[in-house]
Amino acid sequence: MSSTHLGLLTGIALGLAAAFGGFGAFLAVLVLGAIGLLVGRVLDGKLDLSQLTGRDKG
Repeated sequence: MSSTHLGLLTGIALGLAAAFGGFGAFLAVLVLGAIGLLVGRVLDGKLDLSQLTGRDKG
């Protein structure tokens, strides 16, 4: 399992644990799942945020 998958699953699990029921819970799971996905993509090296932070690798 890649870090992307692990991050997505972690975000979804945290969202489910944080909120139960209703449209607000749906949005919480959606947002936390997206954050988990982004963190996983960064850890896998498939998403480069150096341009946003102003830091270059070289």
